[in-house]
Amino acid sequence: MAQRVDRKGLQVDEQLASFIEECALPGTGVDAGAFWAGFASLVDDLTPKNRALLEKRGTLQAKIDQWHIERRGQPHDHDAYKAFLSEIGYLEPEPDDFQIGTENTDPEIATVPGSQLVVPVTNARYALNAANARWGSLYDAFYGTDAMGSAPPAGGYDKGRGARVVARVRVFLDEAFPVQGTSHADASRYHVKNGQLLVDDMPLVEPEKFVGYRGHPQAPDAVLLRNHSLHVELVFDRTHMIGSRDQAGLADVQIESAITVIMDCEDSVACVDAEDKVLAYGNWLGLMQGDLTDTFEKGGRSVTRSLNPDRVYTAPDEGEVTVKGRALMLVRDVGHLMTNPAILDKNGDEIFEGLMDTMITVLIALHDLKREGGNSLHGSVYVVKPKLHGPEEVAFTDETFDRVEEVLGLPKHTVKIGIMDEERRTSVNLKACIHAARYRVAFINTGFLDRTGDEIHTSMEAGAFSRKDFIKRKSWIGAYENQNVDIGLECGLSGKAQIGKGMWAMPDMMAAMLEQKIEHPKAGANTAWVPSPTAATLHALHYHRVDVFGVQEKLKAGGRRAYVDTVLDIPLATYRNWTDAQIFREVENNAQGILGYVVRWIDQGVGCSKVPDINDVGLMEDRATCRISAQHITNWLHHGIVDGQQVMGIFRKMAEVVDEQNSGDPAYKPMAPGYDGIAFQAACDLVFKGRTQPSGYTEPILHERRLELKAARG
Repeated sequence: MAQRVDRKGLQVDEQLASFIEECALPGTGVDAGAFWAGFASLVDDLTPKNRALLEKRGTLQAKIDQWHIERRGQPHDHDAYKAFLSEIGYLEPEPDDFQIGTENTDPEIATVPGSQLVVPVTNARYALNAANARWGSLYDAFYGTDAMGSAPPAGGYDKGRGARVVARVRVFLDEAFPVQGTSHADASRYHVKNGQLLVDDMPLVEPEKFVGYRGHPQAPDAVLLRNHSLHVELVFDRTHMIGSRDQAGLADVQIESAITVIMDCEDSVACVDAEDKVLAYGNWLGLMQGDLTDTFEKGGRSVTRSLNPDRVYTAPDEGEVTVKGRALMLVRDVGHLMTNPAILDKNGDEIFEGLMDTMITVLIALHDLKREGGNSLHGSVYVVKPKLHGPEEVAFTDETFDRVEEVLGLPKHTVKIGIMDEERRTSVNLKACIHAARYRVAFINTGFLDRTGDEIHTSMEAGAFSRKDFIKRKSWIGAYENQNVDIGLECGLSGKAQIGKGMWAMPDMMAAMLEQKIEHPKAGANTAWVPSPTAATLHALHYHRVDVFGVQEKLKAGGRRAYVDTVLDIPLATYRNWTDAQIFREVENNAQGILGYVVRWIDQGVGCSKVPDINDVGLMEDRATCRISAQHITNWLHHGIVDGQQVMGIFRKMAEVVDEQNSGDPAYKPMAPGYDGIAFQAACDLVFKGRTQPSGYTEPILHERRLELKAARG
C-alpha cells in the first residue's frame, strides 16, 4: 500500500507530495502551506459540482436511451428527436452573437498557422523530439518517406533519389519564394546586398519575404525567408555531402514544422497511480524549466537530447532577428470523469484527476512564466481540456481555472483553454460552449474518433450503426467538421485562437497525407494534428500553399454552412444487406485494433503507439481509436448483427494475429493460447461491458486492469 502524508486534509501519496514540495514548488514563489490549503479547498468545493455534472451525463443518456427504445421499429422522426433533446436540456439555446475576449495569446496560437503534434508527456525522448520539431529538414522528409511516391531504398545514400529530392524542394522554393527572371533550380549564388536578398543578382518577386541571414552577406551560411508567417531557412555549406554537389552550395532546406505541440497527460498515456503521475508531471516540469534531457542509445552510440535554442539572424537592416527554436507547448489534462489514487480527499475517496492535473500542471507552468525566452512569451498557460459534455462542463472548467489562478496568485485568465469538440453534446452546443469560456478560449478542434465513439454510445438504442468506413461518409461528419470552423470564426477566433482538425493516423503513408491533408487548411483550420515530426514538416507545405486567414475571411463572408439539424443525423445502417464475410471482417478489424492497443496499454503501460492493423498497416492508436472500435462491436452485439460467441471467437483468432505481429518484441507477453491474461480480459471487457461504460469511455476498464496487473507484479 502506498505511503501517504496529510496535507491540509488531503491524503497525498508520499512520492507525489515529495515531488511537489521538493521540485515543483521551489522557484514559483508559492508557499507550500498556501498551496495545499488552496488545493484542499478547491477539492472540497468543486468535487460535488464535478460529481453532479457526471450524474447529469448519466441522466440525459438514460432519457435518450428510453426515447429510442420506445420508438424501436418506427422510422426515425428527426424533428421530434430534436424537440425532445431541447426539452430535456441536452440541446440548449444558442447565445446571441459575441466575440471572444481572449488576450495575450502567443503568435503560434493567434497568427501562425501550421502543424500540431500530440505526444505522451511520460516519454521524455518523444516529448523533447516533439518540442524540437519546430524545425525540420525538408530534404530529410522527402528522402526518408514515400512522399515522392516510393519508399527510401535500403543501404547507403542513393544519389539519384537525392537529386530528385533537391529538384522537388526547388519547386517548393519557386512556389513560395519566386525570383524575378530566374528559378531557384538554376541559382548558383545567394547573397545579400543593401538589405535585399539576391539570387544570381535577381531579387525575390516579393522582397519582403526575406527576413534575415547568418554569416557574411556576400556568402551567407543561412538565409531566412518567410511565407504565410512560416519561416524557411536555406542552409549553405559547400563541405557538406549535399552542398558540395549543389551549384549554389545549398546543403539543406529547414522549415518551420510543428508550430505547437500538446504535451499529453490524457489519451496517449497510461497514468493510473502516483508513480505514473510523477513521471508525467516531472517531464512537464523539465519542459517548463527548459532543462529536460534524455539519454538513449541510437545507432550504437549514446545520444543526449535537450531542448533546442532559439535561432538568431542578422536582419536586412543589420539589426537582430530571433526565431523560436521550439514549438509552443500546451498541456492536455485529464477530463472530468476519472479519479486517481494518488490523492485522497478528507473522506478517503480518490479525488478527480482533472482537478489534480489542472492544479499541478499550472503550478509547474509558473516556472516558465518566471523566466525569459521560455515557452510562452506572452505570459499565458495553455491547458487543453478533453471530453467536455456541453456548456455547463466548460463553465465548470472555467471556474476551476479561476480557482487555480487564485491559489497560485496568477492574473485572471492567465490560463487559456483548449476546448476539444469531440463529444456530441459539445458539438450541438458549440457556440454556447465557447461563450462559457469566452475570455480563455485559445483552441477548438474536431476529433473524428472520439466524436464517433460518443455518437455510437449516445445513440446505442437507436439501431445498428453502419460499418466504420461508411460512418465517415454520412452527412453528420461533414456538418460536424464545417460547423466547428463556422462557429469558431463566428465567435472571433480568427487571429486570436486556433481552429484545429484531427489526426492523420498513418505515419508511414506520407504521399497520401500530402495529397489529402491539404483539405484541412482549405477548410479554414489553422492547425491540424500529425503523427510525427517528419509528418509535421511535410504538412507545413500545405500552409505555404494555402493562405488560411484568406480562406477564413471568405468563409466569414459566406456565413455558416452547417447546422445542428445535420449534425444530429444518426449514422445508422439504413439498409443492412451485408454478407457474413463483410460482418466478420468488420468485427475482426475492430477486435484486432482493440487487442493490439490494449495489450501494450495493460502489459507495458504504453498509451500511444504505432500498432499494425489487420492488414499490417501501421496506425497511430490511442484511447480514442480504441473507444470507437469497442463501441462499434458493442452496438452490433446489442442489435444482433453478431452474437457473443461469434465475437469471442473473433477475439481469440485476432489475439493470435496480434501475438504474431508482436513476436519480435522481447517484452511482449502472448495472449494465446490461454486467453486468460489481464490484457485479453480487458479488451473483451471493453466490448462485452461497453454499453454500461460512462459515455463509452475506455478509461475505467483500462485503469482498473492496469492497476490489477501492477498489484500482481508487486
